[in-house]
Amino acid sequence: MSELLKIDNLKVSFKTDDGVVKAVDGVSLTVNSGETVAIVGESGSGKTVTSLSVMGLHKRGSAQVAGSIKVRDGESMLDIVSATDEEILDVRGRAVAMIFQDPMSALHPYFRIGNQLAEGYLVHNPGKKEEAKKRAVEMLDLVGIPEPLQRANEYPHQFSGGMRQRVMIAMALMNSPQMLIADEPTTALDVTVQAQILALLSDLQKEFNMGILLITHDLGVVAQVADRVNVMYAGRVVEQASVDDIFYNPAHPYALGLLQSVPRITVQGGERLKAIPGQPPSLINLPKGCAFAPRCEYIKHADANSCATLMPELLGSSPLHTARCHIPESSRKEIFAAAIREIRA
Repeated sequence: MSELLKIDNLKVSFKTDDGVVKAVDGVSLTVNSGETVAIVGESGSGKTVTSLSVMGLHKRGSAQVAGSIKVRDGESMLDIVSATDEEILDVRGRAVAMIFQDPMSALHPYFRIGNQLAEGYLVHNPGKKEEAKKRAVEMLDLVGIPEPLQRANEYPHQFSGGMRQRVMIAMALMNSPQMLIADEPTTALDVTVQAQILALLSDLQKEFNMGILLITHDLGVVAQVADRVNVMYAGRVVEQASVDDIFYNPAHPYALGLLQSVPRITVQGGERLKAIPGQPPSLINLPKGCAFAPRCEYIKHADANSCATLMPELLGSSPLHTARCHIPESSRKEIFAAAIREIRA
């Protein structure tokens, strides 16, 4: 497998009247060809800001971006953070593409679907209008839209939610990118259509050997399609592991809390769904220590002073499974065991 995306110590901040918002603070991750890497976390954890950074979509001046984001372009890697606008435009949509969260907002209501797909192709293949139109129909057919030639001449409002999401996937694939970013690709879709979209992405990934960076808050989606998982909280990755380890052996209290908050069919009638207490911290005034400490029900098992004053490092006995937590790893396994058994029951 070749490395398609390498993010190293990414930091993204925004200046506001109230202060500097540290939306992303020191994120590092990789995505290889043929694998799906998920970023999960509550709203405001920095998932989408990270994905927009990869696409180079933050306006220069409004966002302060530091670190490196290297995207494979043929035999070389382009650093999006230090690249010029021209270099970013050259790889955007061709080397790396994105499926945006809300198709109805991403698609222009006044233009036919076929023309919108062709536009992205013409950016990298100027003057080839007929080829672009043909490619648009081919992509609509590839993603399972019936009568693609006819549907290419229709408008977004004439498509169902699931079909609009298929259009977004077709648009992302117009220039055959190796790296695909999927930002909440199943939001607002019913479970049947959701399953169809996930199956489509999986099939396309196998066919083209793409790497996928999946942004989602839905752990069910993660369990179905992800190979590796990054759990984000307050702009930082607090746990990195394989999908099996996240679900069967979580190493951070926040990851465990997310798993406990997922509805289960085994829950008895009248039993309340467990929620993580409290609220995420302000990204303008982050705690000095562990950002999750004020909400952590396991803090009594750690040195409270360390939790309050020292930000934990991303560590683990295996480099493939790391977490930011002051509770000793051996203690966490023992403490979390009962909660994990309850989740699995």
